[in-house]
Amino acid sequence: MDDVKITRRGSLGLAGLAAGMAMSPAVAAAAKGSQGPSKLTPAFKTKIDFKDPEWNRDTYVRIDADIDPTKEKCGWLKGKAYGVRPNEPIRALFGVEGFSFTRTKRLEDGSYRRMLREVVFYRDLQSGEILKTWHNPYTDETVKVVPIANDPFNFTISQWMPEPPSYGGMNKDKPPRQPFLQDWEFGPEGTMILRTDIDMQYPNALNPEKWVRESSGPMNRVSEHFIFTVLRKDVENPRLTHIPHIGAWTRTTPWLPWMLMGQAEGHVNYFTHFQTIPEGEKGLPADLVAAARAMDEKWLHAPTEDYGPSLSSLENYAREQTPAPVPAGWSPPKPPAVAKALQRGGE
Repeated sequence: MDDVKITRRGSLGLAGLAAGMAMSPAVAAAAKGSQGPSKLTPAFKTKIDFKDPEWNRDTYVRIDADIDPTKEKCGWLKGKAYGVRPNEPIRALFGVEGFSFTRTKRLEDGSYRRMLREVVFYRDLQSGEILKTWHNPYTDETVKVVPIANDPFNFTISQWMPEPPSYGGMNKDKPPRQPFLQDWEFGPEGTMILRTDIDMQYPNALNPEKWVRESSGPMNRVSEHFIFTVLRKDVENPRLTHIPHIGAWTRTTPWLPWMLMGQAEGHVNYFTHFQTIPEGEKGLPADLVAAARAMDEKWLHAPTEDYGPSLSSLENYAREQTPAPVPAGWSPPKPPAVAKALQRGGE
């Protein structure tokens, strides 16, 4: 790995981040409270080697999940979703907060099957309450909010780069096979930083001829980016089957189908932060737990078996919802024809 130049501002920021991780009760509990590997835990590599696909595999399993099959990992995220259209400022739409439970299963070839359930709710920007309906400022109508609820979202982590998710066969991209070497670098104050991303364009499960108000068009263009920050001592600790972390997730995606924007110009950007929740359900916000439990108790537990298909929220929407009525003369909302100078912040 080449040496990385870090600006003074970036160095100070990461140093503060490292101190925050060290002082965080949740991260400290995850690092110190571990009971160590169970007897069912496979052997895993802890000696750092950025060029070793097996070390990358084992370390990513320990971050994204727990390499001990008897344990489940709880992850939590929080942030905002923003609307982006031509000729106007980017607009904060609603808060985003959710969680996932993950378990792993080692396969005969040495790879790991990562098995996950996740649910994400949307919050009112002013009150913070979980939204059941939302007033769409682009269409000036109130719409029903549909949370993200993916059960499961599974994939295989091996010494080879994973194939992009198929989304129930909608995405047929098959890149050449390459060793699983991730984008790592050492940060200040004993931190390590991992960046992952995926950029896709594939056929939309919401056919615009059927889903006139929900579909953004015949294709979905989605881009997701993750930044994980961990402590080097945790990566090297053979008693830690899960590596506690904090990080950031961004997603660029078409208008959410329940916004009823049709093929309007623009898209949604998610900006969130995330972390390990070592206490599991007990460490999550009470209203999130209650909302998930009202849907089904299963959302508070990781899968114990591998099943599928693994679909994104867009494909699940096509399976679980019905097309909204199309009012006579309706057309997708249009952005301003001309840009005007305007500064807006803090929404």
